[in-house]
Formats: sequence, C-alpha cells, structure tokens
Amino acid sequence: MEIVFLGTGAGVPAKERNVTSIAVQLVEERGATWLFDCGEATQHQILHTSIRPRRIEKIFITHLHGDHIFGLPGLLGSRSFQGGDSLLTIYGPKGIKEFIDVSLRVSSTHLRYPIEVVEIEEGLIFEDEQFSVRAAKLEHGITSYGYRIVEKDLPGTLLVDKLKVENVSPGPIFQRLKAGETVELEDGRKLDGKEFVGPPQKGRIITILGDTRECQNSITLSEDADLLVHEATFSGEEIELAHDYFHSTTKQAATIASKARVKSLILTHISSRYQRESSSQLLSEAKAIFENSYLAQDFMRYSLPRV
Repeated sequence: MEIVFLGTGAGVPAKERNVTSIAVQLVEERGATWLFDCGEATQHQILHTSIRPRRIEKIFITHLHGDHIFGLPGLLGSRSFQGGDSLLTIYGPKGIKEFIDVSLRVSSTHLRYPIEVVEIEEGLIFEDEQFSVRAAKLEHGITSYGYRIVEKDLPGTLLVDKLKVENVSPGPIFQRLKAGETVELEDGRKLDGKEFVGPPQKGRIITILGDTRECQNSITLSEDADLLVHEATFSGEEIELAHDYFHSTTKQAATIASKARVKSLILTHISSRYQRESSSQLLSEAKAIFENSYLAQDFMRYSLPRV
C-alpha cells in the first residue's frame, strides 16, 4: 500500500503545487488504484508517475469545489484511450452525478467502459472482503466529507518451520492447514491447522479528510489510524483566517492527530502563499504538537507496510 500525492495545493495551481489529488496504490492488495479528489490537471500529474489510469478502480470526491473536481472529466475521457475497460465507481456528495453527466454530454465524450456514480451519505459507503470505507461530514463552506479506509485483518502466516519439525512436506496439505482445517497424515497423526498458523495480521487504516475546520468528526474518522492526511491551508498563527474560510491550520491538524492517536500525519492542501522556505515553518508548527508529522509535496510517496 502506497500513497502518492498528485497535487498538494489549495484553491489554484501554483508553480510548486498542483491542486488536490491523492492516489492510494493497492497494486499488491487488489491490482488497483483508488483516487481521492481529482483537481485540474490530475491526469498530467499522473504522467509523471507509474500510475495507470486503466487501473483506477474507484474515485472518492470529498466535496464539489473546483480544485477538487475540475480534473475529473478529462481523466474519465482519457481512461477510454488508455486501455481502461473495467467498471469505475465514483463516490461523492450530492451533485457529483450531475457534474459528470453534464460535462460528458456537453463535450460529447463517450466512455468505452461502464461507470457507476454513488452520491453518498454519512456511514458505510463501501465494503468487500478486503476493505471498508466510511464517510462523515466535516465543517466546510459546502458539504465536505472525510473518508476512513480500513483494511480487514489478514490470516496469520503458515508456521512452516514448525511443520518441518513434524516432518510435513510442502504441498496441498499446507493450504488446508493454513485454512485452519484438521488434517490426518498418512501415518495416522492428526494436525490442527490452527496450531500451525501465526496470529492474524492487523489491517491498516488510512483517513483522508476533505477541506474542513477543526471538528469532532475529524477525530472520530481518524481514531487509531496508521495515517491521517489532513488539510493545513494556513499556518498555525492564522486561526481567524482559517475559521473564516472554513479551513484548518497546521496546529489544528496536529492537534487532531494527537487526540485521535494516529501513527503518522501528512499535511496537504497548502495555500500558495507558502513557498519553499516558508513551507518549512508549517512543518515545524505541526511537529511541535505532533512529532510524527510530514509536509506533502507533489509526487511525494508514502509507503504503509504491514506490521
């Protein structure tokens, strides 16, 4: 599992930062990519990465401000010409379906693959045997959601060394034991698979929040997450400005991370007023409250290995 920041700026594109888009690479887990927001020129940013648009399986939109959705029609159209033929599901607030339908119709864009648009409410919005995704409303000028992505626990690994002690050779029997079955060997011994499998591997949790003021749902969505991606549009000293524009400061994001007991925090959605040297100040402000903080840059990658 790897998180790739395709755009880390707020409002409008800047020389150092494009507008918001985050890719969660689940290539090993499910051979797919999940995209969170799709600001203007996201498909151009993708060209600088190993991401394949045809592998984008799901797109989660946090809210309908232009810097989070204006890249969506172009990406959808281009996916047709890049080998994409599988179902693409798009989740977002009410209005996202109309935006997509009108954009494609007016531009006479015909997709060569099926799409499903799900206009979400709070609660569980997706679940399969591998992952679940929950959404909750945040505090912004328009309806804005945060997403909590939970990987389900994986079965423990097969204790091969322990089986060698029992003189059990590799083969189909290994799969049966790993599945927890009781297996009878040729010499009459019976082995309980549960005794030869290690403890379950804890699934990982990622929280990706849309634009928001400091609020309780930010904490609830982030509780005990392995990674929290939180907007930090303004510096820690600009509390009133952040409040007036329905955004957060670096210190507020770090406080959320601390209260929610997350393992790591990545700050993104950075205002264009902070360039190069001044952006280091933002990270220092967050680290003073929550040490394991990072400041996202365009094309930054963050790996989240299983523990």
